[in-house]
Amino acid sequence: MKFLEVVTIAIGLSMDACAIAIAGGYAIRRLHLAYALRMALAFGFFQMLMPLVGWSAGHGVRGWITAIDHWIVFGVLAGTGCKMIYEAVKIEKAERGHQGMGLRMLLILAIATSLDALAVGFSLSLLDVAIVTPAIIIGIITFIMTLAGAYIGNHFGHCFENRIEIAGGVILIALGLRILLQHL
Repeated sequence: MKFLEVVTIAIGLSMDACAIAIAGGYAIRRLHLAYALRMALAFGFFQMLMPLVGWSAGHGVRGWITAIDHWIVFGVLAGTGCKMIYEAVKIEKAERGHQGMGLRMLLILAIATSLDALAVGFSLSLLDVAIVTPAIIIGIITFIMTLAGAYIGNHFGHCFENRIEIAGGVILIALGLRILLQHL
């Protein structure tokens, strides 16, 4: 898999975390670097971990589904993209207050948003892609996007939140379609 494709997937996957960081940054009146870093580390870590887990699971079944693997990859990426677009329409506005989300809520959200990365890791195993470098790139880009999202949210509120998640969904659908067309 080419570097640009991995970066594109990473950007698409990071959009959920970025949207939540925008809401988190908006919800807190005075954003501190420690709070933004805590969000970025949590989301980046789980976005890096989950593709490794998904790849391991997919690697075990790859031999059984080689003939239809491109359809599965397309389905996972397109389904994930559609889910992101659907959820972007349903994002609730956060109330602006003094406190951000607690550690428990942060971990729940980091795990929940990284489930898409788990599915992508599974898909990459079907394409016989080595996973360590893509997982690291996904984690780093998610860290950066989350950190930026917290500051964007703190300064600009919800102006971009839905649009960012929709863009991430469109990116994943386009990548899934590209992979499908390459294998047909």
